[in-house]
Amino acid sequence: MRTKFIFITGGVLSSLGKGLAASSIGALMESRGLTLSMLKFDPYINVDPGTMNPFQHGEVFVTDDGAETDLDLGHYERYTHAKLSQKNNCTTGRIYHTVITKERQGDYLGATVQVIPHITDEIKRTILELADSVDLVITEVGGTVGDIESLPFLEAIRQFKGDVGKENVCYIHLTLVPYIKAAGEVKTKPTQHSVKELREIGIQPDILLCRTDRFLSPEIKAKIALFCNVEPDSVFTAKDVESIYEVPLCFHQEGLDEKIIEILNMWTKAPDLGAWEGICRKVKSPKDEVTIAVVGKYVNLRDSYKSLNEALIHGGLANDCQVNLDYVDSEEIERSGTGDGISHADGILIPGGFGQRGIEGKIEAIRHAREHGVPFFGICLGMQLAVTEYARNVAGLERANSAEFDPDTPHPVIYLMQEWVNYQTKTVERRDEGSAKGGTMRLGAYPCHLVRESRAYEAYKEKVISERHRHRYEFNNRYREPLTQKGMRISGASPDNELVEIIEIPDHPWFLGCQFHPEFQSRPWNPHPLFREFIRASLAAKRK
Repeated sequence: MRTKFIFITGGVLSSLGKGLAASSIGALMESRGLTLSMLKFDPYINVDPGTMNPFQHGEVFVTDDGAETDLDLGHYERYTHAKLSQKNNCTTGRIYHTVITKERQGDYLGATVQVIPHITDEIKRTILELADSVDLVITEVGGTVGDIESLPFLEAIRQFKGDVGKENVCYIHLTLVPYIKAAGEVKTKPTQHSVKELREIGIQPDILLCRTDRFLSPEIKAKIALFCNVEPDSVFTAKDVESIYEVPLCFHQEGLDEKIIEILNMWTKAPDLGAWEGICRKVKSPKDEVTIAVVGKYVNLRDSYKSLNEALIHGGLANDCQVNLDYVDSEEIERSGTGDGISHADGILIPGGFGQRGIEGKIEAIRHAREHGVPFFGICLGMQLAVTEYARNVAGLERANSAEFDPDTPHPVIYLMQEWVNYQTKTVERRDEGSAKGGTMRLGAYPCHLVRESRAYEAYKEKVISERHRHRYEFNNRYREPLTQKGMRISGASPDNELVEIIEIPDHPWFLGCQFHPEFQSRPWNPHPLFREFIRASLAAKRK
């Protein structure tokens, strides 16, 4: 079999960084000239995370084909060149939905449908579906060993080794080796128990990645190896680092990529990590810094804005500056009624979101940015609120609002478009207030035509772009003329000119709102043009 398979599991506790570990391994394998695809298994019963609260699950990442996926797919795309889609994120809900649908259609010929073999076979089929034309498939199993929800996935990957041959599979287990300050030493017992539980399921890990705050000594590695039934050179330190972009270099320094190649019996070229070394140099030694106020309502959980945070850092890399992020709760601004809480910022960003809470605080932040000449970037909901603020305070449209927040507004400058053309399927989509929330959003990549004389065109240097969307409400075309007559510029629209994608204020240092989510396509080695220019404008504002 040409394709090889890596499975990454986690133990002891969550949030150890399986997604970053998988992404970094992918980056190392690509640096050796291998092609790859990546897969995330999530054990929750939701079909996808599209309707889940960001406080519970973090951000929802969107692929080109409109899949709403786990945020780890964002890590995969930022670290590798793998093209991800609906196939690259699979939940328990989706697996069961597929199996039950097949049963209803009679595909199992009257058999009693069970977890083994039907559920596990469907999980294995999902893995094999990605194996065409790539050298390597890296699969991350969400959750922690011991979780009842993860058992079908672990059983499936246990079986997988027998199906494709042991020479084609590598099991990597990420675990915790905590340092106990009172004892003055690291403790290996959590790792021993985690591996013991994994082995009881029938999986013997080939490699152990030990998350810790210091490099492990040869003696500690030997102890872990002895009690976990692996070779000492198969135990690696997954050390805490200042920047997540150091992780591939840290893994390479430990020799992880060489060991994986040895286990899978693969031949590759020598790794070329020059790009990652350059990124880390820029992260550690910036020439300048800016402060960006991110005004939102999910600020207590930074994973809610994971791709956004990274895209802002990428914008800093493009301008050789450090980006300091100040998360401001929009409800605080709403309570104060002023922009005093963001007056220190060099730039102001309003991210996407859903629901009415904190909306007026965001509008006040936009008014502050517009009136004081502070560089402003509005994304999705941020763009819609920028339109609302301009309609109220510049165009004089009293009580202008989004129909999402005030169904009785006399000026619904943002509304629920009943029909629009889906440029992926080439069909007409329809929706109304009664439609299910999980199926009424404009999702995935859509083309956008830019006006040549605009900030947007200056950034992209292209007439036609493609960006990813995730929203329900749109700019109301009835208000194009009233707003543009008062100075707003519509600088980006769909090919049929029905969907407004980008708005700007020309006589402002830098004021731009976009209906799409540009953060989903930003990469550390290729920062997104809009984030690059926003940080550049914020840096220029700071220097004045």
